[in-house]
Amino acid sequence: MINSVPRERKYIDNSWDFVNVNTKTLTHCFHSYPAMMIPQVAGKLLDLFGKKAKLLFDPFCGTGTSLVEANIRNVNAIGTDLNPLAQLIAKAKTTIIDIHLLDSYLKEFNDWLFLQGFKSLKTKEIIIPQFPNINYWFTKNVQIKLALLKNYIENIKNIPVKRFFLVAFSETIRESSLTRNSEFKLYRISEKKIKNHNPDVYKIMLQKLLRNRKGLIEFINEKKNDSISKIYSFNTVSGIPHKILPENSVDIVVTSPPYGDSKTTVAYGQFSRLTNQWLDIKDASKIDNKLMGGKKKDYINNFNIQILDDVINSLKNKDLKRALEVYSFYFDYQRSVANISKIIKKGGFACFVVGNRKVKSTTLPTDQITVELFKINGFDHVETIIRNIPNKKMPLKNSPTNKTGIKDTTMNYEYIVIMQKIK
Repeated sequence: MINSVPRERKYIDNSWDFVNVNTKTLTHCFHSYPAMMIPQVAGKLLDLFGKKAKLLFDPFCGTGTSLVEANIRNVNAIGTDLNPLAQLIAKAKTTIIDIHLLDSYLKEFNDWLFLQGFKSLKTKEIIIPQFPNINYWFTKNVQIKLALLKNYIENIKNIPVKRFFLVAFSETIRESSLTRNSEFKLYRISEKKIKNHNPDVYKIMLQKLLRNRKGLIEFINEKKNDSISKIYSFNTVSGIPHKILPENSVDIVVTSPPYGDSKTTVAYGQFSRLTNQWLDIKDASKIDNKLMGGKKKDYINNFNIQILDDVINSLKNKDLKRALEVYSFYFDYQRSVANISKIIKKGGFACFVVGNRKVKSTTLPTDQITVELFKINGFDHVETIIRNIPNKKMPLKNSPTNKTGIKDTTMNYEYIVIMQKIK
């Protein structure tokens, strides 16, 4: 008998790169979002480790990529995210709407748009939201048209249809603003471009609606089962509500957690701010503070995990402020992993798609840290798959010292960490 040789637990597999693959099928086309996990990765993880799964949980669900992929495989899903915009998109992407009903609303909207062509935009009855810097990000003409669209959508009584319209409205807000749409952070376009800025707001809105209608039809045709998704806004750092997810209730977790605190890595809060402000979300400009690592600690203690303590101490010697930011993120991350571990069944899987970002030219080995954190909570390391990042809209280089001309690479790879609960 030939003894089987254990395969390498951390390895590169180019089949996970999904180069030139359409990542905007089904309702995945609904809305752009920073650092989205592509559906092919979520789907493959479910096919490999969730064949018998009945319930998926995504603790950082974003716009619901893993939830959609779970539902088309007849797996119920629960997701949570603290960003109101992400919640809105995730709910819309996982909700079936009767196409005939939707088409009746689209026809009414098209008729309304036609009538707007005969009306003057200069009317005192138009209520434009009041929030800081609205005039900095939107021309007056765009403000008026967006206000009219908002008022129209607010009068839609059917909640799923209303969400469908709001998602298209969100992208319309960003594309008609004075923001550089090639980036997720808020940067105003040049003065030269502002002079020629005259977006067709209504046309943008209609195009988004029709694109999303097509995606919804694809989702309906693919799903053909009774599975559902539920989206919440609880914070896994502080705890997971027992009424929503009791201990040992989840078969598989498929998620892509933040690479670091939102202020210094992926700008979830900045990307969402304008939409959240237009939708009257309270404290829309302070969402980053609520996310993982958003509240900076003023101390550094040991985690008693050597690889993590070593990297924190290395940063501490270079820049105490940055070390405190990184420490704060991993402090929250440790608590989140501990809470997530409790709700996974014995034999269940945690699939975390993470990035190893650099801070002050120091690579933060989040994949290895994730392995160690789950091991502490009764998990075994199945494998870590390394994939290239060909699809994510992220800078390939940054300035680690903020000195002109000095650049360093950021993240070119993702690490798909697979853990299985054994205790």
